Amino acid sequence: MTSLETILKNMHRLNPLALTLGACGLLAVLATPVLADNRASANTQVSPLDFVNQFEATFGKFEGYRRSGAKGVCAVGEFVGNADGRAVSSASAFSGQKIPVTVRFSVGGANPKAPDNGKSQRNLSLQFDLPNGEVWQHGNINAPVFGAANPQQFLGRVASLQPDPTTKAADPAKVKAFADANPEVLLQGRYFASQPVPASFASINYWGVHGFIFTNAAGQKTAGKWIFEPVGGVQGLSDEQAKEKGANFLFDDLRQRVASGQAAFNFNLEVAQPGDKLDNATVPLPEGRRKITLGQLKITSVSTDADGACLTINFDPNRMPKGVEGAGDPMLTARSAPYAVGLGRRLVEGAKQQ
Repeated sequence: MTSLETILKNMHRLNPLALTLGACGLLAVLATPVLADNRASANTQVSPLDFVNQFEATFGKFEGYRRSGAKGVCAVGEFVGNADGRAVSSASAFSGQKIPVTVRFSVGGANPKAPDNGKSQRNLSLQFDLPNGEVWQHGNINAPVFGAANPQQFLGRVASLQPDPTTKAADPAKVKAFADANPEVLLQGRYFASQPVPASFASINYWGVHGFIFTNAAGQKTAGKWIFEPVGGVQGLSDEQAKEKGANFLFDDLRQRVASGQAAFNFNLEVAQPGDKLDNATVPLPEGRRKITLGQLKITSVSTDADGACLTINFDPNRMPKGVEGAGDPMLTARSAPYAVGLGRRLVEGAKQQ
């Protein structure tokens, strides 16, 4: 295991200041900054420092807040796996016992005042606290596709959107040139535009978007992509309803639903077939794939606006238990290091949001 991997694996045990100084310095040494212009090359390295710096340059720097999903609320839940979960994976999450889960719901983007009534990203971030010190972290979004196929493409897309210092807006020619050369980066935005504004954090689907491989006690493997689906069904708002709701309704709505026991999700695995693309998060599985329900997540309480256990958790989707592994998606593996850098910066600035 490399020094970088060791830091990322054990970062939850590190002092925040030590994490910031040590991880950021090491990441700067290990990675070479690259900024793509048009067609992104998947063969060049991308610095995790460039990721975070570019996010700040394009979307703004809000000290003390998360660089992505800044507007959010922390919650607590419990997950109970079932026999079907145990049939596909030996992970202790599926034991059938109640597993405590730290949950964070958020609106996509860097702005801590992002409107709740827009057709934008919603996030469901999870930390399963498993027996024997194991941790399983998720980063799930309300779209079946991610915004880029690889780190180079993702960085290039964000760079193309950077506002011009004079006009304070992105250069349309640059945005179009990059999108024309990288049409995959438009898929997620088109999906959001095609959907109604979510009525609640608790009434939308959340996809893991990446491919994963589950291994059971007998060594048998099942590959696929997962989705958390609300037990009460998906609910959206009309444009008029969304306007009436205003820019800040999601947190109170979530508290009301949790208090009445209406916030639960089925953890479903869509099983891949030979030929399905599992190493590209811009390519969803074909419709109609067999779905296995692995268990149910129930949200049991929601914190006040600035309280909760989420403060020092960066919800790195590469932290998986034995019995679960990634399926080789470069965009998945690239998420750990920038998350570590972002967490370190936020804690040193004085975290203001869970």
